[in-house]
Amino acid sequence: METFLLQTYTMAMPVIFGYIVWLLKQRKKSEDANGKGTMLLLRVQLIEYHDRYMAAGYIPSYAYENFVEMYEAYHRLGGNGMVTHMYEEIRKLEIRKEKNS
Repeated sequence: METFLLQTYTMAMPVIFGYIVWLLKQRKKSEDANGKGTMLLLRVQLIEYHDRYMAAGYIPSYAYENFVEMYEAYHRLGGNGMVTHMYEEIRKLEIRKEKNS
């Protein structure tokens, strides 16, 4: 009986470990796709902010804070390049306090 259990254990472990590795790979693919999608959505929003506020010549403080937070998240996800250039341009704009209603 002990030999049977040892043989069963010896045969089952590679299958179980193989399944665990497969599950981890599937999870990584899903996380990569989610990260890429998030990065692309952030890029679209960053470009919209950049275009709007560069045309205005100033940026409200709330929009500046949003832009910086979005850029930092975008950068952590691996984004850079042209958006980094846009970030530098936005940083040079006049920051205006939003008016109280």
